[in-house]
Amino acid sequence: MQIKSAEFLMSNSEVAKCPKDRLPEYAFIGRSNVGKSSLINMLMQRKSLAKTSGRPGKTQLINHFLVNKNWYLVDLPGYGYARVSKSSKKVFQKFITNYFEKREQMVLAFVLVDCRHEPQPIDLEFMQWMGESGIPFNIIFTKADKLKPKALERNIAAYTEKMLETWEEMPHYFVTSASDSTGREEVLNYIDELNNSIQTSEF
Repeated sequence: MQIKSAEFLMSNSEVAKCPKDRLPEYAFIGRSNVGKSSLINMLMQRKSLAKTSGRPGKTQLINHFLVNKNWYLVDLPGYGYARVSKSSKKVFQKFITNYFEKREQMVLAFVLVDCRHEPQPIDLEFMQWMGESGIPFNIIFTKADKLKPKALERNIAAYTEKMLETWEEMPHYFVTSASDSTGREEVLNYIDELNNSIQTSEF
């Protein structure tokens, strides 16, 4: 897929105020320091489309970006927030769950996981909730450039082993790096395939 255009459309905290059209949406979510904004900018080949910050947890709204005039990339708040109050966290969590449970246009969520670390309970719990709620998702392992190939392979194998303790099979996953664009074509081509399949069916 070629990215011909990518533009910020809106931010809000209410699912009811999300775009009214029926274009397919792909949501990106992960812990607050997983490198989500950098990944989005890499995928779109725009340096500052999604705001990156030295302070994790800066994304606190549902952000819609219109891509190629025919699908939305949705940047969601992280589910592990630094420097926000418990009451704020509850508000964020509520509209995240509302988005996934109510947003019919959402085709697939990409759950971002830092490949450098062992499986984190917060990631595993979130994906468990997604599975139990019947919400389709893939995993995107980020920051692959920070590890040597064998270490990367070992970490993903460990993650797969942990997932298979509760899942029948490992969810589809991608390995990416915002620094060198690893995985960019794979993720975008996957979205393109889904969009094409949607166009041949009633969405």
